[in-house]
Amino acid sequence: MIQIIIILTAILTLISFIFDKKKTIKGIKKGTMMFLKILPTLLSVIILVSVVLYFVSDEVLMEYLGKDAGLGAYLSAAIIGSVSIIPGFIAYPLAGILLKTGVSFSVLSVFITTLKMVGILTIPIEAKFFGLKIAIIRNAFSFIGAILVGGSMALIYYYL
Repeated sequence: MIQIIIILTAILTLISFIFDKKKTIKGIKKGTMMFLKILPTLLSVIILVSVVLYFVSDEVLMEYLGKDAGLGAYLSAAIIGSVSIIPGFIAYPLAGILLKTGVSFSVLSVFITTLKMVGILTIPIEAKFFGLKIAIIRNAFSFIGAILVGGSMALIYYYL
């Protein structure tokens, strides 16, 4: 799959280069600079996650997020995602690592959904703009929605 994406990217870049060399070169430079800008953060988080996963055994990880954890895995993923402040470009590779250790797609969907939609630590900031009541209601609905997304993913993977 990754080879297909690389080949497709190369072909589209070549087509873009044929149509407008200056814009293509400008785009490549801008993309490279953006990549280099996030690279230190990405590498440091990947290293940090690797160190944590080294010290946290697969058994402990599976105890809280694995299939044997049952509904507790969904709750653990929802809580971890709700209190974490991790950007998407780090969260998705982390989810890939967790998937390889045996965490299910449905539990990962709860983690990613709460990570992106629920912000327990950012409620005070959100409350300044929308009011405390709205901030709490929005986060509560997002939390419930994340659990429903995980349940839906479980059903989809169970029946497919």
